[in-house]
Amino acid sequence: MTVHASTDFDTINEMDPVFAQMAAASVRHCWAVPELTDREKVFLALVADVCQPALGFPFEMHVRAGLQRGVSTADMRALLRLISYDSGYVAALAALERLAEIEAAAGLPRPDAEPLPGELLETGPGAAPTPLPEPVRAELTELDPYFLEYFDLQSRMRGVQGPGTLSVRERAFMTMSIDVHYQTLDETFRIHVGRALGAGASPEDVRAVLRFNAQFGATRAWQAWKALNAHLAELTRAH
Repeated sequence: MTVHASTDFDTINEMDPVFAQMAAASVRHCWAVPELTDREKVFLALVADVCQPALGFPFEMHVRAGLQRGVSTADMRALLRLISYDSGYVAALAALERLAEIEAAAGLPRPDAEPLPGELLETGPGAAPTPLPEPVRAELTELDPYFLEYFDLQSRMRGVQGPGTLSVRERAFMTMSIDVHYQTLDETFRIHVGRALGAGASPEDVRAVLRFNAQFGATRAWQAWKALNAHLAELTRAH
């Protein structure tokens, strides 16, 4: 959990003073990670809330923390659209519903969003090209061609970039974080780590994602560290 506003800390302290001490010390340690921006840390906290799921007080606390750091609810909606692919649409929808409730309670305007072009919503032979890498498409074809179509669709829909969207680095950090929460630490984790490195993130930046995520489950982070260190060692040997 992320405790920033004094009202949040007071609320936790009323629930359990010792837990409040433990949480505050843990949050201070994780939020001190220097390689990540405040915006990235807010996004990672919201991703954890969706995956846990923890859409009550923790989610509201992280939304407030984001607003205090200049992260708009439009940015948060872009995040939820991005992660729906990996978290599942049901989990992302529940978070979107909760975000809308928080916006309404705070008197915030509902952000507008440009609709997706129709060609991105099609599947099958006449669909628009997909940004999904060919090696991944080949592997998915072996699993099931219809499943490949679904992956192609998701990749097209969330591949939109430009003003008001997340950077490639942010996208990679968020999707690799979902791998940590769901412990999908094989192919998809390596793909997402590679995307982060390809977007200019350093190995230390990637490690920072796991350092920050430790507060959302130390044993899950432990398993992710094993996978990440092994993958980075492979990359070093390959070069």
